[in-house]
Amino acid sequence: QFFVFCHGLLQLSQLLVSGYLKSSISTIERRYGLSSQTSGLLASFNEVGNTLLIVFVSYFGSRVHRPRLIGCGAILVSLAGFLMSLPHFITGPYEYDQSVASTFSNTTDLCQPGAPGAWANLSAASCTPHASRENHEVLLVMFVAQALLGIGGVPIQPFGISYIDDFASERNSPLYLGILFSVTVIGPGVAFMLGSAMLRFYVDIDKVGAAEVQLTNKDPRWVGAWWLGFLVAASLVALSALPYFFFPREMPKEVREVLLTPHTSECFPVVLLRNLRHPVYLLVVLAQVNISAMVAGLATFMGKFLERQFSLTASLANMIIGAVNIPGAMLGIVVGGAILKRFQMSLRQCSALCVLGMLLCLLGAFPLLFLGCPTQKVAGVTYWDSSGFGHHDLECNAQCHCPEKGFNPVCGSDGVEYTSPCSAGCRNVNIHPNNSVLNYTECSCIPGRGLARPGPCGTGCSHLFVPFVVLSCLAGILASTSHTPSFMLILRSIQPEDKSFAVGIQFMLLRVLAWMPGPVLYGSAIDTTCVLWERRCDRRAACRYYNNTLFRQRYLGLQFFFEVGAF
Repeated sequence: QFFVFCHGLLQLSQLLVSGYLKSSISTIERRYGLSSQTSGLLASFNEVGNTLLIVFVSYFGSRVHRPRLIGCGAILVSLAGFLMSLPHFITGPYEYDQSVASTFSNTTDLCQPGAPGAWANLSAASCTPHASRENHEVLLVMFVAQALLGIGGVPIQPFGISYIDDFASERNSPLYLGILFSVTVIGPGVAFMLGSAMLRFYVDIDKVGAAEVQLTNKDPRWVGAWWLGFLVAASLVALSALPYFFFPREMPKEVREVLLTPHTSECFPVVLLRNLRHPVYLLVVLAQVNISAMVAGLATFMGKFLERQFSLTASLANMIIGAVNIPGAMLGIVVGGAILKRFQMSLRQCSALCVLGMLLCLLGAFPLLFLGCPTQKVAGVTYWDSSGFGHHDLECNAQCHCPEKGFNPVCGSDGVEYTSPCSAGCRNVNIHPNNSVLNYTECSCIPGRGLARPGPCGTGCSHLFVPFVVLSCLAGILASTSHTPSFMLILRSIQPEDKSFAVGIQFMLLRVLAWMPGPVLYGSAIDTTCVLWERRCDRRAACRYYNNTLFRQRYLGLQFFFEVGAF
């Protein structure tokens, strides 16, 4: 029982490390200028190390000191977690464009007529060879950390489960494994809540004083303390790893029973082909591949989607996912299992339950495609008016000599957003006693009084937010009811001696066909809807503005496509 407790704790903290990255992905994109395709690849990269080794480990299962190997894997996972936070400590403080001169930047982004020189050197100065090398180092460290995370996670689940199954009594084994399974479902929820807590702190909380931070967490330039969660999670893993070095290689069994172990002499390819030719097995695994691909993309970019579509902070988006969507999925899994148990279902009824769950899920998810708002009007990006904004010769801000890469959005009194006070032609700023910006005045691009307030105008979509969350949670509950019946279909339709092998192959296929490509596919689809890219050192960095309608249609359309595939 102590082993089960330790293993539950270890699996939870391991999931914290891998799940926390998904909760802070939009923040890391912004901090290091990554496209969603790159961040999607980063998020799924831990599966690579994992997949390469999982077959070997399952094969050598009984010949090694399992607890010790789990301990070593956990130490690797912990190391990976600390490595993930390393980029924060090897790079300088986060820099952003601002209107008020501060200690680390004496330029401001107001309209300064007749001073083209001041801007030209600003954009050139920020692009030293050091800056571009720094970016490569950051990516290298993170990809190595993710690969280590995958490799370290290899022994944890298979060895833990087989160790428990070997030494628990037949009666208690399902209970113990059920406890572990519920922990693996809760894990990601806890990870998103951790993300929600950490991203409320400013990224350079350890490098600059609170007085110098002029951003609030609602600002589009805000970057939260993404690295803090990795330190917390990695420390937890390191603590959970300790007991494993003191467990014995074998334990006395709870209650002695005679165990008949099927003796297999057939070689690998024969069993593989026999299982893959099994129509039920193949179809169920393909359906699970579709569901997993959908979940992989959802888990990775749902936060980013909520942030952009409904103008939420990263912290609030994580809170919603961790407190609403993931518990919803858990509820669905439990309900599916309960229905199975209550009605003692046959295989045909199991498959009917899966089909029904997916059909209802499709009906719930379809309206989501239409719940959203168009992109906010951004001058020169998504909106051109008659006053000539966007035509270089007669621009209202032609004499300001704005840098192309400036980004400090302001919202004009005309309801149009401008990428910086300079691009709105604002010559004056009013500052609050606490050093934050109150408003901008004398803006030559804004008709009427020429006023602008700091921050984006927002999507004006808040009224659709609650219906969206309710429907997406409902669709999640319905889709996950098919989880347990689909597993039963596999376990019951396959020859008993192939069972563990079949489950191994199933997880392998899910990894290779869903968990690995899923986030990259979603990330690439999201990138195609970008309308303004940030440039760093002549490379395309993170996306500033998306076409919201296309973002919603492609992101949720991809999700819908996989749901239809599963159905």
